[in-house]
Amino acid sequence: MKVRIAIGGFQHETNTFAPTMADYEAFAQADSWPALQSGPDLIGAFRKMNIPIAGFIEAAEKSGHELLPLVWCHATPSAHVTEDAFERITGAMIDALKALGPVDAVYLDLHGAMVCQHLDDGEGEIIARVRNLIGDEIPFVVSLDLHANITARMVALSDALVVYRTYPHVDMAETGARSATHLDAIFNGLPRQAKAFRQIDYLIPLTAQCTMSEPAASIYEEVAALDGKLLGNGKVSTISLATGFPPADIVGCGASVIAYGDTEAAASEAADRIVKQMNENEALFKEKLWSPHDAVAYAMANEDADKPVVFADTQDNPGAGGNGDTIGILRELIAQDAQRAVLGVLYDPASVARAAEVGEGARVRLALGAKTGGADEYPIDAEFEVVRITDGKFLATGPFYGGSQMSLGQTARLRIGGVEVVVASRKAQCADQEMLRHTGIDLSTRNIIVVKSSVHFRADFEPMAREVLIVESPGPNIADLTKLPYKNLRKGVRVMPEGNSFGG
Repeated sequence: MKVRIAIGGFQHETNTFAPTMADYEAFAQADSWPALQSGPDLIGAFRKMNIPIAGFIEAAEKSGHELLPLVWCHATPSAHVTEDAFERITGAMIDALKALGPVDAVYLDLHGAMVCQHLDDGEGEIIARVRNLIGDEIPFVVSLDLHANITARMVALSDALVVYRTYPHVDMAETGARSATHLDAIFNGLPRQAKAFRQIDYLIPLTAQCTMSEPAASIYEEVAALDGKLLGNGKVSTISLATGFPPADIVGCGASVIAYGDTEAAASEAADRIVKQMNENEALFKEKLWSPHDAVAYAMANEDADKPVVFADTQDNPGAGGNGDTIGILRELIAQDAQRAVLGVLYDPASVARAAEVGEGARVRLALGAKTGGADEYPIDAEFEVVRITDGKFLATGPFYGGSQMSLGQTARLRIGGVEVVVASRKAQCADQEMLRHTGIDLSTRNIIVVKSSVHFRADFEPMAREVLIVESPGPNIADLTKLPYKNLRKGVRVMPEGNSFGG
């Protein structure tokens, strides 16, 4: 059955404790993903990328549907989306939808953890505006990030919320395809589904949400097994677990389960099964945190190993609101005279420009890093060798970013002693080996590799690592959630697994 489907997306993951807001320009420019897209060009902008809208487009085209582009954009995670950016982009999306006239369905590629200057539930507002325009009968499906902070409003006003099942998110395109499959089922007679929405009673640190490890690995296996399952008096059409984005000081912060079924009983039973597993495994959602000093000393104690130790500089992860310019680990590498060490990607446009000015092979004194004010630090004032200058453009090859033409802006590879640093003019989470290798670094020869990432790096870096350490260095993506000054969480939620309840 050929149908007319309006498609678009508006992606932002908001860390309300981060130092820098996302303005309109943050969405307009290309970064890890394409720049803002609209009109006919949107359809072709995502071919062969691991991104939800790409998977949706491919699956829907195979079904012969007519795809009608709205607007799609993404910005690197940061503090709140400005009111101007939200209203301009959402307004453009709604205007484009109005201009299409009657449609048979709507699909949106959203994140699920957007907080704006003027409202806490960004996706809930987007979904509400679309639903208000298309009416109650038009099918409306939304794909969401695994870190979505899902609200009852989002659930009530959509026909299905379909969430990633992997972290690192190697199934983003697959999730878009699952969204298309659900819409096809609706077109082929699937009755309007009953919904069951459950919120989990504790927050989960990002580094403990990895689906390559337990307990998340087994729980997500059970989530997938419930798709299509007959429970009691009905079938479950789809079920999702979102583990939430904890550095968001809003009522809706936290993990949740959403199940859809032919009957309320089937949906409820499926949701309750996953909630039971989450409750039984609460104590296991924890990760050891290393200090920079101890991590460097530990890695250096076995410098002759044939594989590197990989450090996750999780608290300065640009993929979770960090600015990518804190230098706690870098300073410790230099202090301990680490050898065969590399750190990336550090955000410092001024230092890149100065390095490019003196040129490759030259030595230059720089005040490197710690310029955005996101942490109580000061730059590293030292002389560096300029090893390589690039334009920062390359094809990502790892499972997470794979297929994306990345743009870090002008990029410098610098050296001080036995430590090298990849410094870029644009912020980006270091989750693909090409982000370092495109500067000529042979990662197989390194003893220590430091990435500004929390978990996404694991898909590409963990197979080459002898060990991964989560390092607690300065930055706004606080790994120990008890250290965050929450004020607005829902009363009773535990701030850490097996921790104290918020609000007494």
